[in-house]
Amino acid sequence: MVGGALQIAGLLLGGIGMIGTFAVTGMPQWRVSAFIENNIIVFETIWEGLWMHCIRQANIRMQCKVYDSVLALSPDLQASRGLMCAGSVLSFLAFVAAIIGMKCTRCMRSSWQGKGYIILTAGLLFILSGAVEFVPVCWVASTIISDFYNPAVNVAQKRELGEALYLGWAAAFCLIAAGSIFCCFYRCCEKTRSYGYSSPTHYSTDSQQRKTESSYSKSQYV
Repeated sequence: MVGGALQIAGLLLGGIGMIGTFAVTGMPQWRVSAFIENNIIVFETIWEGLWMHCIRQANIRMQCKVYDSVLALSPDLQASRGLMCAGSVLSFLAFVAAIIGMKCTRCMRSSWQGKGYIILTAGLLFILSGAVEFVPVCWVASTIISDFYNPAVNVAQKRELGEALYLGWAAAFCLIAAGSIFCCFYRCCEKTRSYGYSSPTHYSTDSQQRKTESSYSKSQYV
């Protein structure tokens, strides 16, 4: 019962993290225009994402344009494209593997041999996808913060942290938490299975020793 609840919780967290990863990859709100000092044009907001940049004017209309060239992007956004795509694929594979191994609610000898390794694979993939997602989100956030406090950067070019970065941190945390749950579940079931197999052997050894001692005592008595 507890194992089934852990699997469901891990699957829910993994699904939330996977959907969040897909959303972060496509969202344009990675970099948001900062209204500081002389930059007081508050009716126009600039969003910069991995695939496009958008201009939103007074909450009335929004225009988006896909980047003409990948080489025109900054190095952090170029690397973030590949890493976020890799994280999306890994999270999807982990979610599929978790669904396949969901029926392993009891650590029985017949079902645990195969599905236990599937659960472990799903957990490792979830953790790997969360770690892969952490890298681009933290990298872009670090670049934004360093440029914001750099006096050599023009005020109009300074940006703030967008909603996509916060969502990326939350999604990565959900993926790592889901992977940890599946790995802990596999570990607990492995210990239970090994303990269940070792107990009968220990009992049979004790019974054999008792039989040997009783037969030896009878022969000595005769």
